[in-house]
Amino acid sequence: MFRQILLLLLLTTLPPYATAVQRPPEGSEFQLFIENDMLARTDRYYTNGIKFGGGMGFDLLQLPAAEVLRQLAPEAGGKVHLGLFVGQNLYTPRSIAVSRAQPLDRPWAAWLYLGGVAQRARDNRLDTVELDLGLVGPSALGKEIQSGWHRLIGSPQPQGWHHQIPNEPAFLVSWLVKTRHDLGKAGGLDVEAIPHGGATLGTVMSLARAGGLVRVGRNMTGFGPDTIEPGGAMLQNARRELEPGRAQRVEWYAFAGIDHRLVAHNIFLDGTVFRDSPGVRRRPHVYDLSLGLSLRYGALRVSLTRVKRSEEFFTATSTGGRQTFDSVNLGLEF
Repeated sequence: MFRQILLLLLLTTLPPYATAVQRPPEGSEFQLFIENDMLARTDRYYTNGIKFGGGMGFDLLQLPAAEVLRQLAPEAGGKVHLGLFVGQNLYTPRSIAVSRAQPLDRPWAAWLYLGGVAQRARDNRLDTVELDLGLVGPSALGKEIQSGWHRLIGSPQPQGWHHQIPNEPAFLVSWLVKTRHDLGKAGGLDVEAIPHGGATLGTVMSLARAGGLVRVGRNMTGFGPDTIEPGGAMLQNARRELEPGRAQRVEWYAFAGIDHRLVAHNIFLDGTVFRDSPGVRRRPHVYDLSLGLSLRYGALRVSLTRVKRSEEFFTATSTGGRQTFDSVNLGLEF
């Protein structure tokens, strides 16, 4: 039943051009995000994330997201840009080869969602609100996706998905603010700092966050690399509004960043809200250190990021949860 509801949502939100095989309206933007720990050779904890969609001018979850944005930043001014995304995250214990329950390790969990996004850009500030609505549990298809991928690449099959957290509808609302500051030049290259801050509230996660990045390169646009987390992507026409005179065909920069989160709730660690569920003791402070490279050639963007995440939960030996994974973003402007 959960799968049918989500499928119906997806079908009813497809824009007209999705079924007419037409070119998307000018200013639309397609984004694909993939996060995985395969290159880090760990296959554990937050083991895979995928999200795709982008800036598109039609309405569903974007309308409540836009209203939240107007309430949170009423004085920001500027046009509100809209977007829609579909995503899935997978989480496993340290060892996926164990078929029995592992009550002292991270629970098996999957999250499948549809996200409506509203964004407003003005001068050196970018405000984004994302409303995600979806499912956790077996209906989020974690077992099917991970098992199928492992068969494809010849990796051992995961054995413990029958112990995953149970089915439950879930949601979150996230607000993220980024600002951009010119730091001058170093060695003939432009240098910028892009701090950020925000908050998330919902049955999936509740947290406050702050951090930023420094980037060095040439012809830099936007607010740093687009990222998979709520509020991490730029939307339809937002880039054109910020840089209407952008004429350089090639853009590149290297970047390093940090994101610190004060976590009050995480369904993938605490367990489901309305049903009994596996869970572990969550750490309230979590941070990511990131290092990467972003390249744009014409309308095509590619960003590669290595992320090191601090421990997210306690274990009997207090050494569980730290991990490394990689993030790839592919963006295409129309």
